[in-house]
Amino acid sequence: MVFKPRSEWSTVLSHLVLAGVSLHAAVSSVQSSRGAAAGFLLQTFAAIAMLAPGLNTQEDCLAGAWVATVIGLPLLAFDFHWVNGDHSSANLLLGGGMVLAVAGDRLGPEGCSVAGQAVLLVVAVTILIVAVFTANTYGMWGGAMLGVAGLLSRLEEDRLLLLPKEDVCRWALVAGSWAYCRALHTQRLQWE
Repeated sequence: MVFKPRSEWSTVLSHLVLAGVSLHAAVSSVQSSRGAAAGFLLQTFAAIAMLAPGLNTQEDCLAGAWVATVIGLPLLAFDFHWVNGDHSSANLLLGGGMVLAVAGDRLGPEGCSVAGQAVLLVVAVTILIVAVFTANTYGMWGGAMLGVAGLLSRLEEDRLLLLPKEDVCRWALVAGSWAYCRALHTQRLQWE
């Protein structure tokens, strides 16, 4: 019972910060990258929906996280690949995300969880690979933090670092989203 108030505050704070960082990233990248801006905007809406009264049921949480993961994250990676000339990977990531979004009802809760974690890890690894080859330090950090969020979500423990596991994963997503926004900005400057 001692951790209950701390857990509630950490959950609310992690959602608010994720929404704020994602909204800032969407606004700052809308002129240069509409796909990434849409991905960040989906993350913003998913984080805000978790805080809305009456929408915080398990089904709503899963639906918001599902959309932000299988459509939002591939949208983020799409532009990163497209600008670097890797059109086939960009299209494959986005197409795979769209297929998963449509097939989500047929996968069941555990299937959706595994598919969402797989999408998160695939996006993180592909961003990391492109960032390494283009020497984009922010992209490396963004890909690494998205990967950390994906790996932490696979752990069986309920608490990490005295916080609920989901909150720690969200903080990793916050760091990854911020770094990825900076990576997109750096990438655009390199190509101009």
